[in-house]
Amino acid sequence: MPLTIELRPDVVEAIFMDCLFKEGEDTSRAIPARGIVNNFGYHPDRLKSHEEEIVALLNELPNEFKKESGGGWSFLNGCMDKHGNQWTGEHRVMDQLFSLGLAINKIELPFPREAWSILPGGMPYYAIL
Repeated sequence: MPLTIELRPDVVEAIFMDCLFKEGEDTSRAIPARGIVNNFGYHPDRLKSHEEEIVALLNELPNEFKKESGGGWSFLNGCMDKHGNQWTGEHRVMDQLFSLGLAINKIELPFPREAWSILPGGMPYYAIL
């Protein structure tokens, strides 16, 4: 049975922070993920240990984000969960969740970065695989 986890900013931030490298760790095996503003390098072992949780969090987003049912949706809609509740108002936390999804290859960008300027608000679309 798939893991169910409540989509909350503190949960996303805790996973995000744990997946980053700690002071003095060897970063040569970093798993890269390019966010909207920042580029991130994740610790491969800790990222892998949180993969099931990341997938569960992504599954709490609206179905429009899912490639198979909605085809992908704007980052701007990522503040709402699949139940119609606003789970965060901070773009930084949404970017953390989407970049974690990119790093574990559970998210793709239907439009290249060069096309973002023509999308609503100049923001990317994300599709959950």
